[in-house]
Amino acid sequence: MSKHLTQFFQQRLSKWRRWLVITLCSLLVITATAIAAQAEGTRAPRQVKFTLSASPAATIARGVAFPKNVGFYFTSGTVPPAVNPDAPATSRERFGDTYTQAKGTLQQIESLLKEEGLSLKDVAFLICYLVPDPALNGQVDYPGWFKAYGEFFSNEANPVKTARSTVGVQSLVNPGWLVEIEAIAVYPR
Repeated sequence: MSKHLTQFFQQRLSKWRRWLVITLCSLLVITATAIAAQAEGTRAPRQVKFTLSASPAATIARGVAFPKNVGFYFTSGTVPPAVNPDAPATSRERFGDTYTQAKGTLQQIESLLKEEGLSLKDVAFLICYLVPDPALNGQVDYPGWFKAYGEFFSNEANPVKTARSTVGVQSLVNPGWLVEIEAIAVYPR
């Protein structure tokens, strides 16, 4: 009887081993397929890809994807030029309102990009810091910034809709500044 019992358990153990090996191999194949499918879906694009909003009226992109081995150009925080050099160095009168400052700052960024062989069409991401304007009861002038942005991006001359962050901050280094902008541009391939 013990010989039959031993033989019975060996047969069962052999079936369990086969089942276990088949199950483990199946799991490995399923996992490898899922990993390959996921990697396929997350592959870098061949060119810069702007993911636009579902709304055609949106002036900015939801995000930007970059190809492998792309070259980036990051500007430092760029601040407005003086529009009235005779006004006090730390005054709003020296630099203008939010719109004027944003426009002057974007023009300076345009010049920086030109020195690198780039243009505003190569800009993929902007960060704009805005300070509350004392002349507007301490409110941030978002419409002034949006107007200036619209003159440089998301228009007929430059249809690029950058990814963008606009942040209201308490202050900048110079009390007369209402705007500081950082840009990230991509070198064309």
